[in-house]
Amino acid sequence: MLFKLAISNIRKSMRDYAVYFFTLIIGVAVFYVFNAIGSQAAFLKLDKDTREIVVLLKNLLSGLSVFVAIVFGLLIVYASRFLMKRRNKEFGLYLLLGMSKLRISIILFLESVLIVLGCLTAGMLVGIGVSQFMSAIVSNLFEADMTAYTFRMSWEALQKTVLYFGLMYVVVILFNSFVIGKYKLIELLQSDKKTEKMKLKNPWLCVAIFFVAAAALAYAYYQVGWKANDISGRMLMAMIVVGAVSTFLVFWSVSGLMLRIVMTMKPLYYRGLNSFTFRQLSSRINTMVVSMTVICLMLFVTICTLSSAFSIRNSMNDNLKKYCPVDFMHEIYVPVDPIENLNKECPVFDMCKEKGVDFSKYMSEYLTFQMYEDGAFKFPEFCGEKFKSIEKQYPYLALHEQVEPIISVSEYNKLQKLYGHESVSLAEDEFIMLCNYGNMKKVRNSVLAGGREIKVFGHTLRSKYDYCVDGFVDIAAQQINVGIVVVPDAVVKGQIPNAYYMAGNYAATTKEEKKKIEAKIQKLNEKLSGKPMDELLDEIIEYAIDEENVKHESVMISVNTRIDIAKVTTGLGAIITFLGMYIGLIFLISCAAILALKSLSESVDNIPHYAILRKIGADEGEISKSLLRQTGLFFLLPLLVAIVHSVFGMKFSGYILESMGTEGMLSSTFLTSAIILFIYGGYFVITYLCSKSIVQGER
Repeated sequence: MLFKLAISNIRKSMRDYAVYFFTLIIGVAVFYVFNAIGSQAAFLKLDKDTREIVVLLKNLLSGLSVFVAIVFGLLIVYASRFLMKRRNKEFGLYLLLGMSKLRISIILFLESVLIVLGCLTAGMLVGIGVSQFMSAIVSNLFEADMTAYTFRMSWEALQKTVLYFGLMYVVVILFNSFVIGKYKLIELLQSDKKTEKMKLKNPWLCVAIFFVAAAALAYAYYQVGWKANDISGRMLMAMIVVGAVSTFLVFWSVSGLMLRIVMTMKPLYYRGLNSFTFRQLSSRINTMVVSMTVICLMLFVTICTLSSAFSIRNSMNDNLKKYCPVDFMHEIYVPVDPIENLNKECPVFDMCKEKGVDFSKYMSEYLTFQMYEDGAFKFPEFCGEKFKSIEKQYPYLALHEQVEPIISVSEYNKLQKLYGHESVSLAEDEFIMLCNYGNMKKVRNSVLAGGREIKVFGHTLRSKYDYCVDGFVDIAAQQINVGIVVVPDAVVKGQIPNAYYMAGNYAATTKEEKKKIEAKIQKLNEKLSGKPMDELLDEIIEYAIDEENVKHESVMISVNTRIDIAKVTTGLGAIITFLGMYIGLIFLISCAAILALKSLSESVDNIPHYAILRKIGADEGEISKSLLRQTGLFFLLPLLVAIVHSVFGMKFSGYILESMGTEGMLSSTFLTSAIILFIYGGYFVITYLCSKSIVQGER
């Protein structure tokens, strides 16, 4: 009998709480999809490095799932509170008929078991289907062999989903049993007669608190938006706390001011059902100040997280094409310490050939070039008198010992031709500063703005431009050049290079041919490790430096290829994107679900109020408009505050991303807006339609 009663209760609740069940199903599906990413069959033919990236992604998502489970657990407990409140009279009737609280708890236990089984089954089916589509996306992202792709279910993700959601419902069952134990019969039977008291707060106190909160937010916005260079970790945490507390105070004051303000606007207040609409809305906000604050902050995190993740992903893809224009670059670098001891230019690439390492034979086109360092020309010498103010403004940058790399204009133009870029020209007393790293570019531009003279290898040079030229030498996936000085050839004549480069493109046209050459390049590169490298470095030191105490550890050899850089970039972009999407989607669904459940609960509780409106002559059109305005404003208010937070939050995020060489925040904002509009807006539409059905169904 109890089992039949539990089934009957669930069936009756389906209409009123479809949003709750829908959210659980989507939550299960999302949880399964992200935990199943690392287990798909399409990854079977990934190379070793890419497989390691996928394993890292899988581990990060697995760790994040613990946090996600906590968020969903809180959401389920929060939703259960509304469901229990809705059924107070029903529980009172059970007690009146002689049913014990233990039997009521058993009914709730059976209901919870049936709900979790139903939601898990439906969610798993949806998740398994979506995960196959996700597998195709990720496989394409990592260039996996799709011939190995087969339909596959992740047992690991399945077990983890069942375990986590099972634990969530254990907490819910305990919560429900605790609530049932505290019930009193008289309170349950009269629960529908209780109304939430509308306490009008002191308007002057609300105004004062609102302006204090607004001033505190403005200060926090200023610190993170315009003083990001100076902000410390402790200061950042303080501004986060200020923002959270101020957000709470804003909602607290608005909940007391909104109705007061509208009541003073009598033509608006007494038009149609506006008086009823705004009183209902004010009551909702008044009882959910803490919840609205949390929802607003979660929406803020969602907007910033999604925008930043998409920005990093899109920027990395675009930058790879722009800042990695050749297939290969080999560098042998002698740091500034032994540079003064160099007595002749070293034929390093000939020495490599003698060791059986000749990269040039795999190139359709290539060139070699050198770069220099003047030990007396470091970053402080470039800045001159402005260095102290720059050091004060950027206290966390180690700028004292930064030696400025130097390249001759002919070598740079030779490289530019290979890169497909325009060449530059210099007079005998001019120099150009190359820089594309965002924050450092600003610093250098401030130095160059008033005209700047420098002294390199005994030559006095003036800047050709009063700004940095956007240029680079090393291939990369983003803007990492913090500064390279291009000087006339005469300046470096007779100087010994400290860095030797080879750059070129593979003798291949197709992706498969390039991968074959890449494998050969990697085998050659392995010859430069271990004992062969030690011998080569010893020979370089012996050939070019006349001091025995200079250790070969000072010399560094590196090989960078576009395929390797793309692999790392793709992996990092995928990790950031999936983590950002996981957090963003869970937060967004949770926020929308809480608002939806509150609205539906209010609609059920206010059925008698709508019945009275009909009796006094209000037609269904006016009631529907009132319900639409209540629901719309209720969803819109936390989103608006979150958007305001996000404007300044993304300004700070943009500063951080720019320091990483990443741009394109604006384009990612549009994609984020589309996701929020689809999910958050979809919940709003469903909530309004369900609320309308509840209200009209009781006529």
